[in-house]
Order: sequence, then C-alpha cells, then structure tokens
Amino acid sequence: MKKTFLFLFYLLAGILTGSLLANLCRAIPALSWMGYANTIGFAAGTPAVLDLIIVKITFGFAMSVSIAQIITISIAMVLYNKSR
Repeated sequence: MKKTFLFLFYLLAGILTGSLLANLCRAIPALSWMGYANTIGFAAGTPAVLDLIIVKITFGFAMSVSIAQIITISIAMVLYNKSR
C-alpha cells in the first residue's frame, strides 16, 4: 500500500513538473520543442452524448501530453526505482 502511494506521488510529481516546464519553455525559442503537446481522447467540441429523454449523459475525455511531461515522468520513474 505504501509503495502504491509512493508510486502515485512520483507519477503525479512528474506530470505536474512536466506541465509546468512545458508552459515555461514555450516562451523560450530554443526550448519551445519541449512545449509541443498532443491531445489524446474525444474531441472537446464533440463529446459522446447519450440522450435518454429523462436523463442526458455526456461522455468526454481529453488528455494532453507534452514532450516535457514524457521526460519528467521518465525521470520520476527512475527516481522511484532508486528510492525503493
């Protein structure tokens, strides 16, 4: 249980650090490649809708992944393996 929380902590720290790094690097021309991101999932403008007359349910999922996040998640996983 403790290892699971530690793994999730490292994973979340890598995601958040990568997101922050990507936003900071977009303004720097030499590092703008780290801010390149691609969105995976349903398009935000056209989510799947299930209309049952009484209830309308909207399904949507979008996740944006940048190069900086991939790098920082990789670093976080290496640090996690070394901390065990």
